Amino acid sequence: MKTIQVRNVSDRTHAVLRRRAGAAGMSLQEYLARQLDGLAARPTVEEVLDRIAHRSGGSLPPATAAAQVRDDRDSR
Repeated sequence: MKTIQVRNVSDRTHAVLRRRAGAAGMSLQEYLARQLDGLAARPTVEEVLDRIAHRSGGSLPPATAAAQVRDDRDSR
């Protein structure tokens, strides 16, 4: 496991995070590690768009795609 150290955290931020960790029954270190795991598990918009750009297959103009989504939603 790697170590991350964050400096210059405001007193208010530290207090809020410590309170949230306590409410979750965790140490601040455990709480922040879980939060970071969750953050790392979610791709950024840029990562999603990059993944989409590298997929093969057909493509639709945005207006056509939007119309198909709207038709599908309206049929439910």
